[in-house]
Amino acid sequence: MEGIRKQLTDAGQANVVSSFSKVYRANRVSNIRKWFLGILIGMGLILLLPWTQNIRTRGDVTALRQEQRPQELNTIIAGRIVKWNVKEGDFVKKGDTIAVLAEIKDDYLDPALLNRTEEQLESKKTAVESYRSKVQTVDAQIKALENSLSLKVSEIQNKIYQQRQKITADSMDMLAAQNDYNFKQVQFKRQKALYDSGLVSLLQLEQRNQAFQDAQAKRTSAEIKFGNSKQEMIRLQLELNGEQQQYLEKISKASGDRYQSLSQIATGAGEIAKLENQYTNYNIRSGQYYIKAPQDGQVVRARKSGLNEIVKEGEMLVEIVPANPQLAVELYVKPVDLPLVDTGQRVRFIFDGFPAIVFSGWPQASYGTFSGKVVVVENGLNDNGLFRVLVVEDPNEKPWPKELKMGTGASGFALLKDVPIWYELWRNINGFPPEYYKTSKASEKTKK
Repeated sequence: MEGIRKQLTDAGQANVVSSFSKVYRANRVSNIRKWFLGILIGMGLILLLPWTQNIRTRGDVTALRQEQRPQELNTIIAGRIVKWNVKEGDFVKKGDTIAVLAEIKDDYLDPALLNRTEEQLESKKTAVESYRSKVQTVDAQIKALENSLSLKVSEIQNKIYQQRQKITADSMDMLAAQNDYNFKQVQFKRQKALYDSGLVSLLQLEQRNQAFQDAQAKRTSAEIKFGNSKQEMIRLQLELNGEQQQYLEKISKASGDRYQSLSQIATGAGEIAKLENQYTNYNIRSGQYYIKAPQDGQVVRARKSGLNEIVKEGEMLVEIVPANPQLAVELYVKPVDLPLVDTGQRVRFIFDGFPAIVFSGWPQASYGTFSGKVVVVENGLNDNGLFRVLVVEDPNEKPWPKELKMGTGASGFALLKDVPIWYELWRNINGFPPEYYKTSKASEKTKK
């Protein structure tokens, strides 16, 4: 028994020594320090690796030009839908008829409205031409009256001139008769004085008296003739004034008719312009019954369905998505990042529905991203409190997917300058924006 106990004791002591050597390894060399130093050195090297700063944002795919974006097709006039030529999802060409409308307003229900308006227009034009002919006739009449007036005035003025010459001659005759009367009167007085003295006979006195009476009669006749000549002159002047007044009245009446015709022409011209305007409006309105596609595209979102539905002026019928638009990505940038964005800057994208592996700091190592260039940076703040930026495809990089549709979501990050990782961590810890510290050369380069 003692031998067995001794053997067991020796075996226990041997196990204790073996376990002690396995648990307490104070004399063994450890590799923890090496691993710790290696990890520190690796982290230090990682912190020294380059990191591309970027601005991350979210947006949608749209078209670069506004006329290439989805547009509403509205009715210009109110009407009733009588026919649909397309359905939702159909592709149409520019000028294809999408729907046909019928008139609903009382003023345009007459099917012969254009023809009747044209007849009114032609009748008014004929009336205006008649008034123009009347004006030409009145002009000829006025010209004839003026010529007659000129001839009549010349004739009367010629008579006045002759009468004036006659007055001059009669005045000379009257002056000669007056002189003869004075001379015969002196002779008669002298002869009477001689007769009273008894120097001459009664017969000689009577002869002188007779000569004196003849001279007096001649003087009276000359005065009457001179007076008649002056009266004739007054009559001719009155006749001249009368003829002038008569012809002026005729000319004035003809001129009144002429101006009345001109007024009718002006009124008719205004009515013709109004009828032409109405005819053009009716003609254009008749073409508005056919709702046509403004450009090539796909018809979507029909707001009206069925037939005989009433549409108002300017109401939307369908929406058209233009074909083959120049795609762009519409991004929204925070105000704090706006100074770092400029036209021509490179942007990387991840489009919804297209798989990608992204390392934002190492764009070269990313997979499934697409490149673009900033073309528009808006200066106005949008309703969402962000600034709008448009980015187009970079022709020097991988093309964008052909399957992209307008409205597809996109995540973008604008690439800035390369910095060490430690600097990026320090910047984020302090809350500084990218490129917060810029040298003058870097700023000039960025501006260029």
